[in-house]
Amino acid sequence: MGTHHRTFPFSLTGVALRYTRLATAVTAVAALTALAGCSSSSAGDGPATLEFVISGDQNGAYQALADRYFEETGVTVEIVDVPYDDLTTRLRNGAQAGDLPALARTAGLDPLWEDAAMELGDIAEAHDIMDELIVEGPEGQVLTLPSDLTAVGLYINKSLFDEAGVSYPTDESDIWTWDEYLAALTEVVENTDAQYGMVMDGSVHRLRSMLYQFGSNGDYYQEDGEFVMGEGTEEALQTFSDINDDKMMPRSVWLSGDDASALFQSGRIAAYYSGVWQISSFNESITAFDWLPVYMPYETERATNIGTNWIVGFEGTGVEEETQDFIDWMYTAENYAQLSADASFLPVIEGLEVPYEQNAEYLDLYNHEIAAANELSFLQTRSMVEFAYDGVALDSEPLTTEIPAFLNGEQSLDDTITAVESGMDALVNG
Repeated sequence: MGTHHRTFPFSLTGVALRYTRLATAVTAVAALTALAGCSSSSAGDGPATLEFVISGDQNGAYQALADRYFEETGVTVEIVDVPYDDLTTRLRNGAQAGDLPALARTAGLDPLWEDAAMELGDIAEAHDIMDELIVEGPEGQVLTLPSDLTAVGLYINKSLFDEAGVSYPTDESDIWTWDEYLAALTEVVENTDAQYGMVMDGSVHRLRSMLYQFGSNGDYYQEDGEFVMGEGTEEALQTFSDINDDKMMPRSVWLSGDDASALFQSGRIAAYYSGVWQISSFNESITAFDWLPVYMPYETERATNIGTNWIVGFEGTGVEEETQDFIDWMYTAENYAQLSADASFLPVIEGLEVPYEQNAEYLDLYNHEIAAANELSFLQTRSMVEFAYDGVALDSEPLTTEIPAFLNGEQSLDDTITAVESGMDALVNG
């Protein structure tokens, strides 16, 4: 992945969804943390033990990392793998009880334990972690480091495309427009037994990348303190409505919650708009046809939607120095490259060569998508950290409720856009 530093001409501060102010709770947690007992331990003059709480150790990559660290340093890193739905509760309860781990891999920065998070800016700078995902707080603090990247992307049923004799992009010089993409899918359906042209996960996370590809600002963007979805939004949403017609796309995914992945894996859908996380599972689950990730279509902007988890370290554990040392070691190029290879991660370090043993070509395609993506592709992920710095915890968002209403014909396109913008403005700016 080549170096691609970007600047952000828009302000993320104050952007939020449905939220709860947690200043009092944060103060209470900070007081408790100062009195903390902790699950991690320092054995006097002996090596420390660091508790590292995560959810999902893909391919055992973090355990392998911990094993290598023990071999090099004698310091034990205990990987505590908890269910995703329990991770937030685990850390919040730990903060309230004064029993936080040494570090964690989390979905975001939480106002309930933000004051206990340690400064990590020097590590970010030392290891050339992507500028786009280094989010400073109001005092210039950096309390989170991205652990890896996810990105929205496109898969095709290669067997159906080949049967229909329809070509698809094989490099960045020949990427579809959305019109060309939909025409290709129509041709595949007409010349095979495919039931539908495509499915898209029923998630506004995926829809945002489509909005960006049509030139829309999406729903997180503000100008002069007001949310503005901008030019391209009408065309994107009208196109999305038009293809939710039970011909190009099954309406049941977005309106009834059907599983888009299962539908694609049936072998009768030409394309699937999802993300990089599908690669490992498709390797195991799809045997009846050939599949392939390909470059996503775009109208005016190449774009995806970036996701990540965040590495945070905690103060008040008695092993702060050892925790800093481990995080610094983890992001050293050799160690982080091996972690990324073991877990099939997309790396967050600029220009890093990752020795993938499987799917190297597929993962490299995603790295190229990220490198070419417009800066709005990072906005949602950056915003999550900005929210926490402002003491905001998220609950829901207008786009999630307004899009199904639009697809069901319950409101017009213009009313849908207005409802999203005004809904965001009411939630954030009151």
